[in-house]
Amino acid sequence: MSVLTKKFTTKYDTAPFSQIKNEDFLPAFKEAIASAKQEVDDIVNNPELPTFENTIEAMAFSGATLDRISTIFFNLHSAETNDELQKIAQEVSPLLSEFGNDIRLNADLFKKVKAVYDKKDSLSLTAEQATLLDKQYKSFSRNGANLSEDKKMELREIDKQLSKLSLEFGENVLSETHAFQLHITDEKDLSGLPEGTIEAAKELAQSHEKEGWIFSLDYPSYIPFMTYADNRELRKKMAIAFGAKGFQKNEHDNQEIVLQIARLRFERAKLLGYASHAHFVLEERMAESPQKVNTFLNDLLAKARPAAEREFNQLTQFAKELDGIEQLEKWDGSYYSEKLKQQLFNLDDEKLKPYFKLENVLEGAFTVAGRLYGLTFVEINDIEKYHPDVKTYEVKDITGNLVSVFYADFFPRKGKRNGAWMTSFKSQYVLGGSNERPHVSIVCNFTKPTETKPSLLTFNEVTTLFHEFGHALHGMLADTIYPSLSGTSVYWDFVELPSQIFENWCYEPEALALFARHYQTGEIIPTEYIQKIKESASFQEGMATLRQLSFGLLDMGWHGQDPTPIKDVKEFENVQFASTKLYPDVKENAMSTSFSHIFQGGYSSGYYSYKWAEVLDADAFEYFKEQGIFNSEVATKFKENILSKGGTEHPMVLYKRFRGSEPKPDALLKRAGLL
Repeated sequence: MSVLTKKFTTKYDTAPFSQIKNEDFLPAFKEAIASAKQEVDDIVNNPELPTFENTIEAMAFSGATLDRISTIFFNLHSAETNDELQKIAQEVSPLLSEFGNDIRLNADLFKKVKAVYDKKDSLSLTAEQATLLDKQYKSFSRNGANLSEDKKMELREIDKQLSKLSLEFGENVLSETHAFQLHITDEKDLSGLPEGTIEAAKELAQSHEKEGWIFSLDYPSYIPFMTYADNRELRKKMAIAFGAKGFQKNEHDNQEIVLQIARLRFERAKLLGYASHAHFVLEERMAESPQKVNTFLNDLLAKARPAAEREFNQLTQFAKELDGIEQLEKWDGSYYSEKLKQQLFNLDDEKLKPYFKLENVLEGAFTVAGRLYGLTFVEINDIEKYHPDVKTYEVKDITGNLVSVFYADFFPRKGKRNGAWMTSFKSQYVLGGSNERPHVSIVCNFTKPTETKPSLLTFNEVTTLFHEFGHALHGMLADTIYPSLSGTSVYWDFVELPSQIFENWCYEPEALALFARHYQTGEIIPTEYIQKIKESASFQEGMATLRQLSFGLLDMGWHGQDPTPIKDVKEFENVQFASTKLYPDVKENAMSTSFSHIFQGGYSSGYYSYKWAEVLDADAFEYFKEQGIFNSEVATKFKENILSKGGTEHPMVLYKRFRGSEPKPDALLKRAGLL
């Protein structure tokens, strides 16, 4: 019997990583699927009349072992993968998709759920119970429970293929990211690059037993190179390699996979009676329909486009005056934007980085969360980690009760995908009178400390850490009965509110004074720098908004219509990007083939939600600013109505309870300088 299928005997029931071997996963998954099936059979075969308790509640707590194994496995697959785990994922994903369908397409189980659902008005349910019942019923009705047997078989086949294809997509992107290296042997090619970036590139070359310097497509290497490297040809080389991931007609090409995923999602939606994949997804979102999303995106586009064109013309003019550049290309954007920003605000990341040592920024996030929500964070070393780089913390409330276990994993490595995300190893729920506390993790890719320097963050990385930590607070402060409604289990266009609102504290002098200290002298960040950070926050906001909108429109393009006629990924993209285009097209590049958010992650038909949540976060933070950014009354309202409630009620109901009214876009437009 595997350690994975037994109750853990560790402190706080944390995952015993050292005892888990790769070969344990497949048998543990099979055993846990069999036992979850048995739990479902017991519900189906219960001779008593179906009630909320013996059907809906029993299902909410079934499959707990399987959920636990899945979270541990897929978290490792994202943060610490290897060939073996990838191979297991290929085997496991179809099994899980099959199991999900076994439940959703179980006619006898659906009968029981429907029997409870049909008499819901006569049951005296709490708001959370009513939501659970509604979600359970819809998880059947929206996923084929009312289909004929042959259609159910068709659905199963589609789901199996989709889970396999999205895995393949992600692995191809990872392989392509690691396949490219820019190896520099001539020192003059390093011109413009910050010292820390050069040092990290040297260490990377040494780790590959090479002379000189190596730059990779991992963000901590790629972004500084594109921002500071004076050599335009090398920037071009890097940018093309970055944009060509999955688009090189080689063994890792994703073009066909993208077309297949889009078609299969459409077929699935049609099978279930929806006009498109987006119609299916958005039915369970605040936005409700593709029409509403497109109106939302296009309204913002109309407001942002003039500002973006002005900013782009200013940048073009600047590059021409500075270096005689006649045509601004994509690989020039970050470089000249940084130079222009320095000229306008006399502010660059290299000036700021000494004030943002990683440990201090993390401590800052802890302090802000402490001031707002009464939390304390203490590093502990008596729970296991999946990698030596990971740090582990106990999170407690004012009375000293455990709120959560917190894992933080900050540096890039070979088995870790790019980007930053929050996840959890265990959900919060209440069972048998015990409030089980969550185990929450954030994963980022920041610059590693070198021999001479600690990890110093760019301001953008500071906001990334606060963003993911905002998600983590949503997970940590969860206080619901049922695991499926806990923490971040909310509508996807609501899930970014806790993360995005937390970024706002990075711009406030009162908050920055708590943690932005020079790593050598201990001096607090100068007021003029804070002023400049605030002034420059809306620098090129029009262009940044346009970029975000272009991704949202591309996503809706793939999923808001019948994609069957699309034969050429690149051609299709060009049409979708027409209204947001500023730079000339780069023929070697495509966006969709490495757009993991929508083809591997869960953001298909949901990319708009970043912007949607920005409206919510600007409106919500306005309330904090009116009352004081550490006002305990507003913080308590946010904690009680948003952070602790998870998905127990409709997000708009929760939001209005916190704010007293629906969100208005004015605060966002004002913040972005677009009003």
